[in-house]
Amino acid sequence: MDSQTEISIPRTIWRWWVYAARCEGWPRATRRLAGVLWEYLRDSTPERLKGRFGDADYDWEFRVNTTSGAVGWRDRLLGMFHSAYQPTDPAAFHEMLHALGDYANTDFQGFTFVDLGSGKGRTLLMASDYPFARIIGVELLPSLHHVAQQNVANYNPVSQRCFAIESVCADATQFRFPDGPLVLYLFNPLPDTGLRQVLSNLEASLKARPRPAYVLYHNPLLDHVMAESSLRKVSSTAQFSLWTAS
Repeated sequence: MDSQTEISIPRTIWRWWVYAARCEGWPRATRRLAGVLWEYLRDSTPERLKGRFGDADYDWEFRVNTTSGAVGWRDRLLGMFHSAYQPTDPAAFHEMLHALGDYANTDFQGFTFVDLGSGKGRTLLMASDYPFARIIGVELLPSLHHVAQQNVANYNPVSQRCFAIESVCADATQFRFPDGPLVLYLFNPLPDTGLRQVLSNLEASLKARPRPAYVLYHNPLLDHVMAESSLRKVSSTAQFSLWTAS
């Protein structure tokens, strides 16, 4: 499951273009590719790069490195074709966890928290403020995974209640969900095909081992894909949607 093999930029772009061409035809796919590359160049200007450090307050407080401003050019480019790295705002995260706790009437003891597309691990650190039995982050890019491991090792606030934190370098669509009750966190980390595969994997896991499971979907741009699954939406706001397997 764990793979830290360097991801090829040309292969990533080629696969993206081939899939887009199959869905939309090669002329439109080529125009979209040009648009993505142009947007990447625009985001590489000094002003745009400086602006991404606006999310660094959390890092200053806890002496970690989770800001999007410190992501290198290579990972930013790969992110244009996978999922751009953007750490979750702390206030938004705790709002989502409190909403889930109120709905499920739980303090999360015995639950495993899984973040697919965990990046540098900020969400893993914030989740450790709750008494989860275990916290797992799954990140595709090896360089972000390594930073997450360092952040986990350096994080030791008095508010921490879970110390079983793990960052895994792997493709989220191939991740095997652990046994026991689950809280799955998604910050819109995958395109529609990848999300469908993840949901299929989750459904198979829950069918084989029935147990409580909830999905917190932050920035739910693909809520319509979630609705195609056997999960049931129980709450939603402009910021997130909450789904349950029960």
